[in-house]
Amino acid sequence: MTGAVNFFSKHKHVISYGFSLAILLFLLKWLEIRFVIINHALEIYIAAIAILFTSLGIWLALKLTSPKTIVVEKEVFTQSENTFFSNEKEIEKLGISKRELEVLQLISAGFSNQEIADHLFVSLNTIKTHSSNLFGKMEVKSRTQATDKAKRLNIIEK
Repeated sequence: MTGAVNFFSKHKHVISYGFSLAILLFLLKWLEIRFVIINHALEIYIAAIAILFTSLGIWLALKLTSPKTIVVEKEVFTQSENTFFSNEKEIEKLGISKRELEVLQLISAGFSNQEIADHLFVSLNTIKTHSSNLFGKMEVKSRTQATDKAKRLNIIEK
């Protein structure tokens, strides 16, 4: 311990001079920073705002463009055109023959009496007879009523 005390006592002037220079240097740097901030306050303020908005823009862009895709798999059931089953009980209940059912399907497709006759290779009067029989059995008065009722009763495909 005496060696350390001897060192400080021998070099007391040098240590105090160095300590004084360190304090003076600290004071000058503090004044320089203060001078820079005061003289360039607007530029520093603008730079701080620019850095703030740039970082905010980058953060927002990353949040908005990050893919957050959620894949949901659901089983979807579809009816194909061949899955229609006519209501046979209703057809029997109404007493509709196979030929009258064919006429009814063609009526619902929008064919005229003459086109139905040509399609089924029968006379126009036969189609008119089948139509009037259908109307009576279904208790309707027009082609559209017959089509609507047949679709409701599931006799023909919707």
